[in-house]
Amino acid sequence: MTAEPQHTPSDRAATDFAGLHRAGEPLLLPNAWDHASARALAGQGFPAIGTTSLGVAAAAGLPDGAAATREETLRLAVALGSEPFLLSVDAEGGFSDDPEEVAEFARELYAVGAVGINLEDGLGPAARHVAKITAVKRAAPGLFVNARTDTHWLGDGDGTLARLDAYQQAGADGVFVPGLTDPRRIETLVRHLEVPLNALYSPGGPPVARLAGLGVRRVSLGSLLYRRALGAAVEAAADLRAGRTPTGVTPSYDDVAGFAAPAPAGFDPVAHH
Repeated sequence: MTAEPQHTPSDRAATDFAGLHRAGEPLLLPNAWDHASARALAGQGFPAIGTTSLGVAAAAGLPDGAAATREETLRLAVALGSEPFLLSVDAEGGFSDDPEEVAEFARELYAVGAVGINLEDGLGPAARHVAKITAVKRAAPGLFVNARTDTHWLGDGDGTLARLDAYQQAGADGVFVPGLTDPRRIETLVRHLEVPLNALYSPGGPPVARLAGLGVRRVSLGSLLYRRALGAAVEAAADLRAGRTPTGVTPSYDDVAGFAAPAPAGFDPVAHH
């Protein structure tokens, strides 16, 4: 699939997104996995929506973190890029080890309306990630590059600061350390960084207000909402099987149908039933 450029985000949109990364009042970024979830979250007043690579991959029956969902990720970006909210796309490691291929994918995302991209290093060579960041910023200078290191996600945290420093020097607009929940380590990173630090919210970690107080300027929800949605669906089915009435919020059919994009001109719903 090749995305046809539909529109390029305005400089104002890109600036607005960067401006949401504020000290003391971080960007709380919910992560969607499809068109309906993104529109539902935007309807709650969130000005920016991210995507979750796990949600996109699992919904398609594909593995996460295996560079298997390039087309699905781009297809979702095409669907969401023209929506009135700001869109940041989780692109795993860019779906390639070739920096120029990653840069081309980033350019396609930017062309269809995304203002941000997450790129993870997978604990691979820092130099390779630096090359990807450099290539992306050259291909799409306005795209907010959130460079993720997996030193805490996949390792014991060693080398975190060195990697983040290399990534910000390469042009990353923000850096992301999922798995880091220790307040002292978070505060140490904030003091040493020149760009915003993104933390992944964890139910067992500091609450959002505490992360804000530590200087975190972006708090992502990652796959949490997708996993909660799956859990709620399974719980509702089990409740019904046991004769119980499911609890919790259930959007109406019309509410969910309203999240759909307008039908193309000439679309016949009977023919497509």
